[in-house]
Amino acid sequence: MSIRHLDRLLSPASVAVFGASARPGSVGATVWRNLRAGAFSGPVYGVNPKHATLDGVPVYARASQLPAAPDLALICTPPHTVAALIGELGALGTRAVVIVTAGLSAEQKQAALDAARANTVRLLGPNCIGLLNPHIGLNASFAHCDALAGDIAFVSQSGALATAVLDWTRSRGVGLSHLVSLGDHCDVDFGDLLDHLANDARTRSILLYVEAIESPRKFMSAARAAARNKPVIVVKAGRAGNGVKAAASHTGALAGSDTVYDAAIRRAGMLRVDTLQELFLAAETLARFRTNRSTELTVMTNGGGAGVMAADAAARAGIALAEPGAALLARLDAVLPANWSHANPIDIIGDAPVERYAETLSALLAEPGTGAVLFVHAPTAIVRSEDIARACLPLVRSHASRVMSAWLGDAAVAQARKLFEDAGVADYATPEEAVHAFAMLQTYRRNQEVLTETPDASRNPLPDAAAALGLLESALAEGREWLHEHEAKALLKAYGIDTVPTIAVADSADAAVAAARELGYPVALKILSRDITHKSDVGGVRLALADDAALRDAVGTMRDAVAAARPGARIDGFTVQPTVHRPHAQEVIVGASIDSVFGPVILCGQGGTAVEVVADTAIALPPLNRALAGELVSRTRVSRLLAGYRDHPPARLDALHDVLVAVSQMLADLPQLAELDINPLWVDEHGALALDARIRLSKTPVGGAERFAILPYPTQWVRTQQWNGRSIVVRPIRPEDEAQHRRFIESLDPQDIRMRVFHSRNELPRSELARLTQIDYDREMAFIAETRDANGAAETLGVARTVSDPDHVEAEFAIIVRSDLKGQGLGTLLFDRLIEHARHRGIERLVGLVLRENTRMLELSRAMGFEADPAEPADSGQRRMVRNLADEKPPPWRLADRGR
Repeated sequence: MSIRHLDRLLSPASVAVFGASARPGSVGATVWRNLRAGAFSGPVYGVNPKHATLDGVPVYARASQLPAAPDLALICTPPHTVAALIGELGALGTRAVVIVTAGLSAEQKQAALDAARANTVRLLGPNCIGLLNPHIGLNASFAHCDALAGDIAFVSQSGALATAVLDWTRSRGVGLSHLVSLGDHCDVDFGDLLDHLANDARTRSILLYVEAIESPRKFMSAARAAARNKPVIVVKAGRAGNGVKAAASHTGALAGSDTVYDAAIRRAGMLRVDTLQELFLAAETLARFRTNRSTELTVMTNGGGAGVMAADAAARAGIALAEPGAALLARLDAVLPANWSHANPIDIIGDAPVERYAETLSALLAEPGTGAVLFVHAPTAIVRSEDIARACLPLVRSHASRVMSAWLGDAAVAQARKLFEDAGVADYATPEEAVHAFAMLQTYRRNQEVLTETPDASRNPLPDAAAALGLLESALAEGREWLHEHEAKALLKAYGIDTVPTIAVADSADAAVAAARELGYPVALKILSRDITHKSDVGGVRLALADDAALRDAVGTMRDAVAAARPGARIDGFTVQPTVHRPHAQEVIVGASIDSVFGPVILCGQGGTAVEVVADTAIALPPLNRALAGELVSRTRVSRLLAGYRDHPPARLDALHDVLVAVSQMLADLPQLAELDINPLWVDEHGALALDARIRLSKTPVGGAERFAILPYPTQWVRTQQWNGRSIVVRPIRPEDEAQHRRFIESLDPQDIRMRVFHSRNELPRSELARLTQIDYDREMAFIAETRDANGAAETLGVARTVSDPDHVEAEFAIIVRSDLKGQGLGTLLFDRLIEHARHRGIERLVGLVLRENTRMLELSRAMGFEADPAEPADSGQRRMVRNLADEKPPPWRLADRGR
């Protein structure tokens, strides 16, 4: 639903337990005991008509007898009672309910939701263990123990995993800010909790145990927003047995559900791990070591074996060990014995005294080229580990973001380990664990970069969407599920993808020869059949036919071979195309299919007939731009071949990226497109060329922009308008606009910036510029007014922006116009567009915070139908301007129900 009333759920001031009991082993008794045993300071009410008191505390027979409406109610009563209780509680004023009860039927779940909807009561569960907030002493669960207070939030679809994590964290002294069991999540889900926890000051990192996602766009919007603020780490169950079924296209066979989850997690800037142990390992690393930007590692150890183990782990994980420079080697020679390793790992020898540790560590940290330093120590009888740690403390305190440690052993190194941990150093049980954590950090950083990387503009021409739709409608009207090859290539050409010229002919050798003479020999001949998709599997492809005789022979033998392999297949004819000679070309596959959860997905990898066997593919969620397309390609092994080798020059990767961008646009424009294979797509120094393509259609729309898990660029809002006697374009902002947006901000008068954002900086860091241009169109909009300067370059004249809450109830607006254009009506034009868009998106209320001295914006907003919120304190330096768009209702302070 939304984030509304989640504060009542996660941080309530009072709690009531329905079904509170004294019966040993019952859920009601356990929940009651946990609440009473904790440090929760608010009122805790028991409700059960069978008890007058519990533990000496009065128990109430029904909700109406409670002294006050509780913020949070926990329901542990039979399934048939749940919906009525929720309705009664909502009427009393309760806004959050945990349905601990299991066994609700689909009808009972729907009845509970219907009862909750009238008063926007938030429901957690059913069939969940509840939730914990250790910071307020709240244990609203039937878990077996309480949690320590900390800064990690854990949200789980599995109650059993939640209790296991609770036990694991408590035994290791790991503190939690929240633990939430979703259960069957009929209302509150991952998206809601990510939105709430992203802004929770006590939560530094968010851990998720995911089995399935049911609201993909909501989840992706919330995850992308949360991952910009703090680490989000995911264990996704179900890598094995992921339900991948046989598919007619290569892409459909390769794009299994688990690989799509991988793509979604990566695209959102989160980190996926495989085990609960890795979940907390990653959380610890990101909490203590996230600011480290190193890509190389230096291992310092007092034992050669431990160093070798670390080096082996680095090699397996693809982590480079830093090469010591001449200056560093000379400095180390001065402090280490002659038989030290003289290489990385830096083996300082097992008899090292305290001073040697401190001097070596100092030398390594003084040299930026050493990257991250992994300090590995095995205990010896020569010197106490605690003394070594104390001697190194001044260094590690000032360089905690560069040092990782692995104190090997248990009791002998316990105090040393604690000293390093208290100094902020990320510590690990073994060198291999430390290297694995460092590798996870690299993966996390790459995923974060995907969130903010600025793309180049694609060179793709505007697609001929009308021609493309005509092809699809014609095939569907004939009852065909698959486009013929020449039709598929025509569709690609409509989206600017180069293809080999292809002529479709009837089942006739004379017709094939006539087409070959038109195209020029040598040619390729392929079978044309609506029943055959993989033509080479049935002898339906012949290449390099040099003349009429060879072609005529190929027609006859192909017809016989196909008839033998597929006796019932309908033969519609043949296609003829010229044989293309590009000796340096790599075979690539680019494909698309529809995932059952995340909608349209795009695939890229090494192509050819053995694509499933080679298994060199990567998956991404659309929409794609050039940067995202480049990231997708970089995750394939074929990308190394495309980079060039021996006599093969580097391929034009930009051409491949543009093909991927074109396919992304195709998926947005064509809801009937169900599967697509471009295989092979030849990519070389000349560009990209599609040799073959297969496209499957669906009469019932399965794709299109509305099925994207991430809302694509809304082209429908691009408009050319007249303003002040000139033609301008008003359009949504794009990630590619970053440089243009920087120039716009730098052109503004500092005083105008202060009026807009309450500070006068007109030099923004790259991360903030990325945040302003790479927006989530499902929750935000930024319209820019754009024209061309004297040199033909695009320039921004003004920007109008809204950011809505996840509920789409309220959106905050902001408008800024270039300083030399104020007072010419551009602000009014942009304001009109914002209001139109907000209405279209179903926003109920537009608000803006305007400095009281900004009289121009106050006057403009009043002229646009906004009113000043009278509740704003008179001594406030700003006014809150509000306009209700939902049927133009009165402002909220005039509503009878102020709590709406």
